[in-house]
Amino acid sequence: SEGAAPRSRRQSENEVPSQLTRRQFLGTGAAAGGVLALGGVHGCTGPEGDTGALPGGPRAGDPWPLASFELEEVSITDLRSGMVSGRWSAREITQAYLDRIAEIDAQGPTLRSVLEINPDALEIAEALDEERAAGQESGPLHGVPILLKDNIATHDRMTTTAGSLALEGSVPLEDSGVARKLREAGAVLLGKANLSEWANFRSSRSSSGWSGRGGQCKNPYVLDRNPCGSSSGSGAAASASLCGAAIGTETNGSIVCPSNANGVVGIKPTVGLVSRSRIIPISHTQDTAGPMARTVRDAVLVLGALTGLDPEDPATEDGAARAEADYTPYLDPSGLQGARIGVATQYAEGHERVEDLFQTALDVMRTAGATVVEIPEVEAWRRMGGPSGRLMRYEFKADLNAYLEGLGPEAPVKSLEEVIAFNEANADRELPFFQQEILHQCQELGPLSEAGYQEALAEAMRLSRDEGIDAVMAEHQLDAIVAPTGSPAWTTDLINGDRYHMGSSSPAAISGYPNISVPMGFFSELPVNISIWGRAWTEPDLIRIAYAFEQLTNHRRSPKFIPTLDL
Repeated sequence: SEGAAPRSRRQSENEVPSQLTRRQFLGTGAAAGGVLALGGVHGCTGPEGDTGALPGGPRAGDPWPLASFELEEVSITDLRSGMVSGRWSAREITQAYLDRIAEIDAQGPTLRSVLEINPDALEIAEALDEERAAGQESGPLHGVPILLKDNIATHDRMTTTAGSLALEGSVPLEDSGVARKLREAGAVLLGKANLSEWANFRSSRSSSGWSGRGGQCKNPYVLDRNPCGSSSGSGAAASASLCGAAIGTETNGSIVCPSNANGVVGIKPTVGLVSRSRIIPISHTQDTAGPMARTVRDAVLVLGALTGLDPEDPATEDGAARAEADYTPYLDPSGLQGARIGVATQYAEGHERVEDLFQTALDVMRTAGATVVEIPEVEAWRRMGGPSGRLMRYEFKADLNAYLEGLGPEAPVKSLEEVIAFNEANADRELPFFQQEILHQCQELGPLSEAGYQEALAEAMRLSRDEGIDAVMAEHQLDAIVAPTGSPAWTTDLINGDRYHMGSSSPAAISGYPNISVPMGFFSELPVNISIWGRAWTEPDLIRIAYAFEQLTNHRRSPKFIPTLDL
């Protein structure tokens, strides 16, 4: 790994220095093997009354070479080489992450990024250790602990709820395609990450990172700042080194925005590259899962493990012909040389400090041999939001009802209508801060056969693809388009909701095309990312550019869990 991050230039008296934090962590009793529950985290309850409490520390006689604080910024490559050399076992790594979750997420900074721990995580890790000892490796993530966003179904002793109390206790009948791929790759499914409830598709005044089950997730850089969403816990946990990497999902911005707020790398793939099966949906047109990690290399390693055909997801038929199981050959430090990069100027304004960081990033690209081309305002991008919003509302009702029906007769709720009724009956727990007007809007719509849906779908695709990314890239002969991912994280406000200042996720999200968000710098103690997007299935081109930029700038640094900014 790159080692410890430099201390900030201005450390307020409220900041918790890294060295002190580690001493405090070692004093919690985690390293001594105490059994630690996820105190303060709502809903850490598995099926059949399992409390979801963290498994205990090392058993009597076990070696303990890895303390939880040593995991800070450790890469997947480091974890893999450590296991291959015998320095660490998968069990030791998994236990250390569990302890770090207890120390940082359930107490201390209390990030609330993890909803539920897999009660079988240590057993899975031990089985993987036995496989390695027998000369067998499952795949590229063998023994690496991965967190999954809580809308990604797992058929095990964890629940899948999208953060909603309406689905509390719900265990899907089968794994999602993503969970199945991770198991095949040898990953340890460590637990479920908190998220904006229903993937932030409930209210226009919601607070990103809040769910009925998990409460409000915090930003690990500055604790009273928002982690963005909806993959809030995935971003915060990956940034705080609570897992090897995390899996998020995106319909529009839900991977790249929390990557920006939490200073991590997020890859939003082309829709169809990664299976959507048994992910609690919003829109089958725009939904996809993708990796969130501390480095481009780690995100790329996870991406390769996720791709491929899933017979239950017809979109992966196109993706399988273009997917690669290993994208690491595209990690080219000279990937900017000769590239033609377009600047989406209409998404590059709105925050003066972000604009300054973005101009510096463009200078880096020019110096590295890229040709940077300014793109005049694209009218189609300005007009595509309306039809996208309509198609999402239509698809959410149809897709969610289909998902709930697939849970079988034991499902706690069986339709969107029942979800709405549950929330109203449990308003003190589900509606204490904001309402569910988007759910009502969806429920009022008809089936996908309606002309209103068909027209919205056609218009969204025409504006985002034919007159959007495809047209712009052809006209300017571009390899990629760049813009700031978003603004620095705002102060969390449960009463008034989120306060976005700028964001560039929509063109790639609505078209279903790839988008990679990479750290671009800091404003005060808050990270800001750059987004790199392109045509469908151009992940290799975007990875080259993202990796080269990362290697030239090295903006990623560890969060220090500052309570608030002293500005």
